[in-house]
Amino acid sequence: MELKTVFRAFNSAEAQLVRSQLEAAEFDVFVADESSALAVECYVLGVGGIRVQVPGDRESEAREFLKSCGHPVE
Repeated sequence: MELKTVFRAFNSAEAQLVRSQLEAAEFDVFVADESSALAVECYVLGVGGIRVQVPGDRESEAREFLKSCGHPVE
């Protein structure tokens, strides 16, 4: 299963909020780079944020959902 990034957060709270909203809408969600971002100071900025990802076949649907919730999407 190929994962696609639909949202980038620069703090864990925002990433988890988006994850929970997507899961509530019945998306499978993976949050990438969160542990590293929390473990190493400034790492989150260097890698471009904490990535919230969904399966590639639901990417466009997830982006539309996030837009409807008022979140900026990639």
